[in-house]
Amino acid sequence: MTELAEGTVISLIAGYYDVETSAGLVRTRARGVFRKTKEKPQVGDRVKIKLDDQGLAYLVEIMPRKNRIGRPAVANVDHVLLVISAVEPDFSLQLLDRFLTFFAWQGVAVAIYLSKSDLVQADRLAEIKDQLAYYQKIGYPVYLSRDVLAAELPGAIGQERIWTLAGQSGAGKSTLLNFIKADANQATGAISTSLNRGRHTTRRVELFKLGAGFLADTPGFSAIDLTPIKLNELCGYFAEFKRLAGGCKFRGCQHLKEPKCAVKEALEAGEIAQSRYDDYLAMRTEISEGRIPEYLK
Repeated sequence: MTELAEGTVISLIAGYYDVETSAGLVRTRARGVFRKTKEKPQVGDRVKIKLDDQGLAYLVEIMPRKNRIGRPAVANVDHVLLVISAVEPDFSLQLLDRFLTFFAWQGVAVAIYLSKSDLVQADRLAEIKDQLAYYQKIGYPVYLSRDVLAAELPGAIGQERIWTLAGQSGAGKSTLLNFIKADANQATGAISTSLNRGRHTTRRVELFKLGAGFLADTPGFSAIDLTPIKLNELCGYFAEFKRLAGGCKFRGCQHLKEPKCAVKEALEAGEIAQSRYDDYLAMRTEISEGRIPEYLK
């Protein structure tokens, strides 16, 4: 076999792997060695491919992954565009905080996009915007306009970087992708009003070329499991807590009842949102009990 190229797996279709290389798109099969090692290439994997004597391309090696997120999974995600709906499903700070904590734990940067803002009452929208202003203040880019997002996103995606959409089912991820990338043709689904959640419409994951890199659509997360996070590390995944922790009297302060805690002082001064701190406490309980609360499943 002669080596052809390295590339990025952009889709999996019926046992074939489409790999984007510097020479263009190559459709490959995986070598049998992966069955023996029980490895399976994922969309987003950097891989090596080779040609056999008949000119058929084979995927022969998976380069080390930095992460793997979602079901079906995307590997090597650099940035998440988190789609949170204003309504249908209803806007939830608790859900937003869970997503942000989960992705911080995974070491992935996040930008936030508020979808369906045209479907909510003006006073409720003003309240949501005010709440999201806090997240912008602590370092998360927040997009309230689909047009602005579509204009800025291609320039934000760096060379061979992988961004992925994420958010609960029905939040409007596929609709957004179809707007940003007209040739994506992703299916969209109706909302189940009895459950206030969308039907899953994304059956497989695919990378679409955007800017200098890729954008992936992923299915919604039906539940976010935070229980594998180590309890004493949780506070480090709250951006504003982490920045203030150096001012706490005790190293490793958990920001509970410890004296001279900079986080608690900021909370009392109104510099940290009470909802964020309450969600932190709720996550601590969840992790210590080792199970996702029923109402979040």
